[in-house]
Amino acid sequence: MSIKILIVEDDIPLAESINEYLTYQGYQIKVVSNGEQAISSILEWHPALVLLDVMLPKKDGLTVCREVRPLYNGYILMFTAREEEIDQIVGLEIGADDYLLKPVKPRLMLAKIKAFLRRDRTIGTLSKNLPINESITFGKLTIDLQKRSVILNELIIQLTDGEYDLLILLAKNAGEILSRNDIVEQIKGYHYDGIERGVDNHISQLRKKLGDNARNSFRIKTIRSKGYLFVASGW
Repeated sequence: MSIKILIVEDDIPLAESINEYLTYQGYQIKVVSNGEQAISSILEWHPALVLLDVMLPKKDGLTVCREVRPLYNGYILMFTAREEEIDQIVGLEIGADDYLLKPVKPRLMLAKIKAFLRRDRTIGTLSKNLPINESITFGKLTIDLQKRSVILNELIIQLTDGEYDLLILLAKNAGEILSRNDIVEQIKGYHYDGIERGVDNHISQLRKKLGDNARNSFRIKTIRSKGYLFVASGW
């Protein structure tokens, strides 16, 4: 049975173009054009991945994402024509897994889709072959690999899937500098294009949720022109 992908896009020519392209790639596609249809289709059709436009009639994409995320475990890849970082941060914080800027580049879109759909098989590689029932601990930070939960100072920290996967990768490489390309390749499975801000947005949200100082970070440091460094002693 082919993998199901839901396209939520009110630009009909664009939706038809994506539908044709992904159908040719072997996916089972369904297209809806407004937020209300999106919610019902996600919950009833159970797609593996949703391509969700931000600007939609009836309910916008951010509202759709916020309402379905507690009930939907698949991946949400959002389309936006707006480049403002705050829009992307809000989307990632409420549960989107990544963003694509319009005009949509088909090959990049396909690469991201394939990377997400591989994640269930490859996510274990981020744990450097640790048994899935083990946990990672640094001071008062504990990451439970089985429950996919994060506890800091005895409080449960709510993370999106993207934030969690990034934290696992950083923690398993504590003391090592990881470039944006390292992170994108290991988590998403394709090369960093020099433009995407998903990693930076996830880092920003992780720092906020984990009590790090954005201007003078001591837990997840930015190493200028090199990447990010997880500090093992900062917890």
